[in-house]
Amino acid sequence: MKLPYDENIEIKYLNRLFDNTSECYKFFWFQAIVTKVLDGKQVITYEELVDEMIADAWYMVTEYHLNLGPNDTLEKIINYIKENMNLKSSEKKEVILKYLADCTDREVNTKKRVLTKNVPYRLQAPFMENFRGNDWSTSEKILIGNINKRKHLIYYFSELQGMSTQIKVEDTWVKYIHVNQEIIKGWLQYHMITYLQKRNPNVPGIVDKLYPPQQRNLERVKKYWKIMLDIKEIREIYGDEILTPRDISIDHFVPWSFVAHDELWNLHPTTKRINSAKSNCLPDWDKYFPRLAKLEYSAYELMWDNETLHKAFERCAREHLNNFEIQTRIYKKGQSELEFTNVLEDIISPVYNSAKNCGFNNWQYKELK
Repeated sequence: MKLPYDENIEIKYLNRLFDNTSECYKFFWFQAIVTKVLDGKQVITYEELVDEMIADAWYMVTEYHLNLGPNDTLEKIINYIKENMNLKSSEKKEVILKYLADCTDREVNTKKRVLTKNVPYRLQAPFMENFRGNDWSTSEKILIGNINKRKHLIYYFSELQGMSTQIKVEDTWVKYIHVNQEIIKGWLQYHMITYLQKRNPNVPGIVDKLYPPQQRNLERVKKYWKIMLDIKEIREIYGDEILTPRDISIDHFVPWSFVAHDELWNLHPTTKRINSAKSNCLPDWDKYFPRLAKLEYSAYELMWDNETLHKAFERCAREHLNNFEIQTRIYKKGQSELEFTNVLEDIISPVYNSAKNCGFNNWQYKELK
């Protein structure tokens, strides 16, 4: 993916910005710069950029459980804040930024400073071809002085003042970012996806996990199950509660935050309260998969026997069964309960185990007294 040419910009060096990337910091630092520039800022402190990095990576780490890199400081600081500061994994970005701006926790601030030790300088390494190993192995103060003597860089530094150190993005780069913002964002996302996929080879849907999820539409699935409720009594699998049309909620057996899709074979009905309690945890396999299989087989049999339900299934399948091979295997007519259960297990269990290996918590429903 190539970036637009500009006679005032060293595009060949910009295209090499993410060469030899062994950690995630460069992506988030550059993304933070682009965000701040598009917000109208040209002079930006280390503090502002690091806070933006943490907020941008928050959902990836806490909700999607993505691995950002070996011994990654950005991932560590996010996990530390999540565990100690009472912030939700689904917290809005503005809430995280406000917390960081007001934070006085020594551990948080120490880790934030660690994030500025290399990436502000190393990011622009492609623009400084004559810089050698020893040129980087010096104090930050001297390094800033040497970098500031270079020409045609994206940004330059103020005097070193810890987290209050400022960068100033050059006028030509400010203009370039504004004019080509959509292409630059796409280019950045492409490189970030490539990096994250290498770090998370068994995680599906990386492209959908760069940002918090958009509102999902499960109305066709809900309608499918509501039609079923008119035909027979249905009990959900976690609390054995009888479902009603008013209280039905559609749950992802393996959490959406891992699978990043709304495929029908991973969806089933429960109550709104239980779905909220489950959140993005993994239901205990030994306890709940047999119940899931039994419920799904009951729906499968009814779907083939009832014309109205079958039509609802077909409408649902157009949106929520995107793999024809899987659709054929699970929902082909005439299967016994054992055959159906074995196929469902073959499809769900590898996804379930991958989510388990990524750190999704095991969950069992506890009825409120």
